[in-house]
Amino acid sequence: MRILLVEDDKVLADALSRALVQSAHAVDIVSTGEEADHALALGIYDLAILDIGLPKLSGLDVLRRLRARKSTMPVLMLTAFDTLQDRVRGLDLGADDYLAKPFDLPELEARVRALLRRSTNSTPYLEHGLLCFDTVGRRVFYDKKPLDLSPRELAVLELLMMREGRVVGKEQMVNHLYGWGDEVGDNAIEVNVYRLRKKLEPLGCEIRTVRGMGYLMDRGDAQT
Repeated sequence: MRILLVEDDKVLADALSRALVQSAHAVDIVSTGEEADHALALGIYDLAILDIGLPKLSGLDVLRRLRARKSTMPVLMLTAFDTLQDRVRGLDLGADDYLAKPFDLPELEARVRALLRRSTNSTPYLEHGLLCFDTVGRRVFYDKKPLDLSPRELAVLELLMMREGRVVGKEQMVNHLYGWGDEVGDNAIEVNVYRLRKKLEPLGCEIRTVRGMGYLMDRGDAQT
């Protein structure tokens, strides 16, 4: 999924970004409240990780503006001031979860997974016939046997399985799978889908091409 990370501590931001990218998320980083407000107005993110203490515009003000635009995107707030009053104020403004600094990376990753599952009404396991995607362990199984997929192939498959029965456009894939700093070739999506197909088609798992629209994993095509 595509995540906006809003953190003015560069060392912390880089560490969080590396951890999230390793979990096959696309991550964009901004360091001020104003930059965050402009980025969130684009409406391309699945989740925001938002520090409260930001320069130029506080995290709470960014959150207030986001909810004023009627966005329901999940927001995880980071704060160095873990008081009851801070948590209540943030939750009242529309935050979905809170994490106090300092924190352990596994806890942040678990909270991110939980918020993304909640926002997409999904479970930790995505299933398509005999194909099973463990979104927590970042592993894929077919008939209980593990499949060897690259991080990018995992990300493509996760997006298609989360939207099973619906066409996923190429632009939508780019927006979800790549961050601002990523180099995206003209045929990057086609290459990743091709590689994924080569591994799935011998198992009877089909990724359809819907001409002019994108790609689709249909429930009716699932092998059981």
